[in-house]
Amino acid sequence: MKLLDPRSWLTSVGPALIVAAVVVGPGSILASSKVGAELGYEGIWIPVFFGFLLFTMVLLSARIGLAYERTPCGEIAFRLGRPVAIAIGIVLFLIIACFQSSNNSAVIAGLEPLFESGEGENKTSAPNWLPLTALIVTNLFALVALYGVRRLYGLVETLMKLLVGLMVAAFLVNCFLTKPSLVEAAKGLVPPVPDGLPPMVVQALIATTFSVAAAFYQAYLVRERGWTLADTPRVQKDAAISIGALAFITIIIMMTSAAVFHGKTPPVTLKSAADVARQLEPLFGSWAKIVFSIGFFAGAFSSFLVNAIIGGVILADGLGKGSHMGDKSARHLTALALIIGMLVAVIATATGKNLVGVIVFAQALTVVGVPALALALIYLGTRKADRTGGCRVASPILLVFAWTGFAITLLLATRTVHGLWMKYLA
Repeated sequence: MKLLDPRSWLTSVGPALIVAAVVVGPGSILASSKVGAELGYEGIWIPVFFGFLLFTMVLLSARIGLAYERTPCGEIAFRLGRPVAIAIGIVLFLIIACFQSSNNSAVIAGLEPLFESGEGENKTSAPNWLPLTALIVTNLFALVALYGVRRLYGLVETLMKLLVGLMVAAFLVNCFLTKPSLVEAAKGLVPPVPDGLPPMVVQALIATTFSVAAAFYQAYLVRERGWTLADTPRVQKDAAISIGALAFITIIIMMTSAAVFHGKTPPVTLKSAADVARQLEPLFGSWAKIVFSIGFFAGAFSSFLVNAIIGGVILADGLGKGSHMGDKSARHLTALALIIGMLVAVIATATGKNLVGVIVFAQALTVVGVPALALALIYLGTRKADRTGGCRVASPILLVFAWTGFAITLLLATRTVHGLWMKYLA
């Protein structure tokens, strides 16, 4: 049965799995843990609904990548002018560079429980130099791979398959040990009647699950794979399996958190992966803590690597300097994103300072950037292309979901602006 053949599945996925690996990063893992702790099983509909919305946005982006002779930024430069393409590249790169620091910090957070020694009151953390060394070594490994591998796409795709598989295995083990209620989980697939605005933790999970920036990059990934319009069925299967894996990982993390923490542990105490891992320890011992840390590290590193590549490639394309992750300019700009993220994380870890300004700056850029990226995809989806025989690139149903996604990003952006205003300017 080919449908059940794992080799068939592995060869069918690639571009969209890279997108999924970016989305299932440290922010998504922590947000899903906190939603499970705060809402129990009631939040399971969130990764299902917004995972589906991401799936449609990925399909739209892939369709754009297959339909046009030029890349997305190249097509925007042709139709609207190079400055518009440069603006898109710069905004996206700045978002990526700012949040790359949080990915670096997450690598440390994922390893932190593994560096601890002792039990209870005698528990001690590792000296500061040890996680810093691990962070620098991780970045050096990424830089060596970036410049040392000629066909970079093949390495990234293979690595993402391994890391996503590692995440699924690690979080499944923890979920199995908690024995969550499948009946309550099934009830959680139905959204509750809204009572005012959703909690900020829900907004955080929505924002990390429905990543328009990652979806935007899908247009480049299908071109890296060499797919054409004739490969549309493969594109759809790739997106369904990959985004389905994303939703599945998020759901099993939420079910684990709901079973262990809901009604027992205040969600505010789950500030990092180390907090989640430590609080699993009384139930499952150090073994489960290690398993969780391995899964978290896999998620952090997968997001960490591809996140930087997205920023480097799209900025290079916006500048008209290349659109493949193996191009010289794209490699240099990817390295710049890696170095910026590493330096910010090293300074924050070494000095113990919370770089709030960087986070606020990144949030402000997201407010402008994410809705703009959604609009860019919609604009390209409504144009006509030679490869489609002069027909509109996207189907009406894809555009309906794209407009829905844009409306949601705009609502989230409005709430973010209001939150920043009340916290820092009011």
